[in-house]
Amino acid sequence: MTNKAVPFDDLDRKIVAALIDNGRASFAEIGAAIGLSSTAVKRRVDRMRENNVITGFTATVRPAALGWLTEAYVEVYCDSAAPPRRLAEVVRNHPEIAAAMTVTGGADALLHVRATDVEHFEEVLERIRAEPFIRKTISYMVLSHLLPDSPEAGARQSSGGTPH
Repeated sequence: MTNKAVPFDDLDRKIVAALIDNGRASFAEIGAAIGLSSTAVKRRVDRMRENNVITGFTATVRPAALGWLTEAYVEVYCDSAAPPRRLAEVVRNHPEIAAAMTVTGGADALLHVRATDVEHFEEVLERIRAEPFIRKTISYMVLSHLLPDSPEAGARQSSGGTPH
């Protein structure tokens, strides 16, 4: 990984937009859409991968199709100042935690939790609360997604794989 500024022009933006729209689009398809050869698109994608502009390719799956029907956000409050490294170790041990981040405000962290049902969510919450440095949690159950096409809702149709 490099720390120097990397040139990023309008063609790079168009390539990234095309990949976000369809991660399986071939370099030839992207090139035809933006006016470049497939070789030129590949060179640019390779450069953006080397410079961590593009960090990977992934499939987005609708959580309900996998049985994850319950979703919540959990504010986590820690005793004293639990280091983010320790929080990261804890959340990695819970496959139900879809995302976790430290935040400003009263809470120390915010967790995005997906579970099969409310009972499963309660069990996950009990496991999280069992950590010795967690003082309290406040949970917010998701009722509906106001932006149903957002990646957080798991609704995007694009799928992963490396383009070719």
